[in-house]
Amino acid sequence: MDRSPALLVKAAAAGDASAWQQIVDDYSRLVWSVARGFRLSLADAADVTQSTWLRLVENLDRIQNPDQLAGWLATTTRREALRLIRRTQREVPDSEEAEANVSFFGDSEDDGDPEAALVAQQDSSDLWQAFATLSERCRNLLRVVAVTPLESYAAVAEALGMRVGSIGPTRSRCLQHLKRALKALSTVPETTRP
Repeated sequence: MDRSPALLVKAAAAGDASAWQQIVDDYSRLVWSVARGFRLSLADAADVTQSTWLRLVENLDRIQNPDQLAGWLATTTRREALRLIRRTQREVPDSEEAEANVSFFGDSEDDGDPEAALVAQQDSSDLWQAFATLSERCRNLLRVVAVTPLESYAAVAEALGMRVGSIGPTRSRCLQHLKRALKALSTVPETTRP
């Protein structure tokens, strides 16, 4: 099914289950990445994601600009995440943050090697420290691009309010800044890194 967001929204509002499934398939990675961008636990991010989809169901027939569905979903996800954070009034404990970092980068290949595990942990810590130095625009762009296929740059542009042609150059500049920040934070000499 290859329909515009406006047609999918209209069909889903009329009860077309395949249109709804197409919307979920097209935008679930975007919704999830925005929720995880708030560094919520996996369970809290899942709650925010579920709430976002519920808001969409409740408002399918009231969305004013259905062609801008990605932006609507990103904004709604941010609002739901902030609502959850305000409601719980808590910070994410370090253990959950570490768990989130492991799940983002995948399992370690170090299996039982304490030295390699320490280097991997330091690399991950340095990466998140360097990532925190980026502008909010860069952080949002890199989070969304990381989970969105390259052919979906139109959805990324819509969600972030950018022109499609500016995504690649902006992404490149953000990655260069991240690389410089990471290099400045690095505590292990380059020659000893795997």
